[in-house]
Amino acid sequence: MSQPPPPPNQPPQQPGFGPPQEPSEPQTPAPPAPATPPTPPAQPPQQPPAGPDLNKAPQPQPGYGYPQAPGTPPPAAPPTPPQGPGYGYPQQQQQPPAGYGYPAQQPGPYGQPGPYGQPQQPGPYGQQPPYGYAQPTVPMQAQAGQPGGGRKVNAQVAIIVSAVVAIALIVGGGVWYANSSGKDDDKQTTAEGGDTKGGEGDGKEGGSGDGGATTGEAEEKAPAATGSKVLFQVPSPKVPKGVTTISIAGSWLTDSVYAKSGLSEITGYDRKSGTKKWTLDLPGPVCAATPHVTEDNKTAIVHKPAMPSKTDPQACTEVAVVDLAAGSKVWTKTAKSGTMPVSFNNVTIGGGTVAAGSTSGGAAWDLATGDERWAPKTSDSCYDAGYGGGAKLVAVRKCGSYDQRQLHIQNVDPKTGDVLAEYKMDEGIEYAAVVSTDPLVVAADVGDSAGDGSGISDFFSIDNKTGKLRARLSAPGDEFAARCDAIYKVENCTGVTVGNDRLYIATEEHDSGGDSYSQTNEVVAFDLATGKQTGQRADAGENYEIFPLRMDGPDVIAYKRPPYDKGGQVVSIDGESFKETILMENPSTEAVRDVESRMSPDYSEIQFGQGGLYMSSVYASDFTSREKEYSVIAFGTE
Repeated sequence: MSQPPPPPNQPPQQPGFGPPQEPSEPQTPAPPAPATPPTPPAQPPQQPPAGPDLNKAPQPQPGYGYPQAPGTPPPAAPPTPPQGPGYGYPQQQQQPPAGYGYPAQQPGPYGQPGPYGQPQQPGPYGQQPPYGYAQPTVPMQAQAGQPGGGRKVNAQVAIIVSAVVAIALIVGGGVWYANSSGKDDDKQTTAEGGDTKGGEGDGKEGGSGDGGATTGEAEEKAPAATGSKVLFQVPSPKVPKGVTTISIAGSWLTDSVYAKSGLSEITGYDRKSGTKKWTLDLPGPVCAATPHVTEDNKTAIVHKPAMPSKTDPQACTEVAVVDLAAGSKVWTKTAKSGTMPVSFNNVTIGGGTVAAGSTSGGAAWDLATGDERWAPKTSDSCYDAGYGGGAKLVAVRKCGSYDQRQLHIQNVDPKTGDVLAEYKMDEGIEYAAVVSTDPLVVAADVGDSAGDGSGISDFFSIDNKTGKLRARLSAPGDEFAARCDAIYKVENCTGVTVGNDRLYIATEEHDSGGDSYSQTNEVVAFDLATGKQTGQRADAGENYEIFPLRMDGPDVIAYKRPPYDKGGQVVSIDGESFKETILMENPSTEAVRDVESRMSPDYSEIQFGQGGLYMSSVYASDFTSREKEYSVIAFGTE
């Protein structure tokens, strides 16, 4: 069934985010009840609060790490909600006008559903499972009349929902993993950088890449005419009977190809015409994919060994390297923790190494040959939960018992596994996401204080040569709109990018001032050396919402989500003057807007390069509507 586009500047409510509690006994949770659909556009929103204090100084910085947050006891088991057609699936609404149609509501960034960024491991067939950079759940809808697009949720609810996902993750995978990693001790981590492209297709799209490299000039130039047209669209694939959703996460740009995951394949499309250039068949769905692409057009994915069935949901055990130029697999590998196969939550590329992390530890292989470089060891008291790639390879390593967890952020040699530098975060910080590996920037929700499901309360700027803390950047969840899946998708962040030794971050939507009900937000910059705001600010404009996507040399590429009666924009923000240059403005026709409005930056994959904008969903659902749904829409100015 389809949904109408959300009211102006009111994206779907982001589900809760918090550390899942380790259950004493695995059990399968029932999916939450459908959420209330948003109010129609005709109803003016309530007057929202004023925007953040863009000149506010950060909180005092501790000498090392961050104050320890008190432990949180495991919550009681959540009640069983009514059964519905899928997790959070909304009631059927009136269909949109004929034309492109629009896909159903998308989950969290890079395919993250709610709870934010929860990876989907195999779950009971036909039941909406939790989702990682792989299989998602449908996010809850914005509540009527809630200011700021309904993004906030109660922190207690966030913790409970996350606990449910953690239980489903363990049960769905069919395997309970203790701690295991590919190191002999905490100082032996896994895992050289510099093999990925600097520009489009380098993993910087969507703000999750390593934005440190700012050498050279900006490549994206404004065309003579910035008005775009729809280049092509790809119908959403139909899931097998009885399956609620299947992951279709993963999209990449090369000089000539836009590649996108399907149900059990990856297809390469001509960037301008949408003509299929190749199709790579896979035995099962893609669970996780790195946004990084090497200079010779290689990338990495995790996929299931077969299609899920009612009796066998399958685990995410297969790690593969894909040649995006040829449309072929280079190799496929698996790893074991003891005698049990590892089900991976994330994968990345750095320094000629493919590294994948999980709750049972990390494994790595030579990018070119597939030769194993390390694997989990059951004797380890620490394990690599995940990795950040690109210019460097950084491991997020978890040590200690659950109630005394400590995270080690390790810059590691990708060939030998030696730890080159290490920063130990204070106990009480349960999860961290790698925003950039060079310069090294990590995001964390300290003490579950973000309160908005974003997974971020603070950013940590770390010297990746010495492991010393350079600065801590306070980014309260009620003021800033960046989001990270620090629980499983370690390098998946949106609304933020890094370059020029600065962090560029979107603020939350707020009242634009005056007597109108219009909303807006900004992109502001923080100095990674001092932790203070630079005073630079790029405004979205009335009823637009701006999101930084990636760096383009010294400049920032950003997407502006439009009001209900206009098309979206892509702009380049000058890294020094912060002057905005429009690179693209999409059609404002209703049929096109309906499709674009479903591709929210928080819930979709957005790629921009060489005058082309490619927006795609991250899962396919059991639609009952006869109207066409789309998993990809592409815009171009040439």
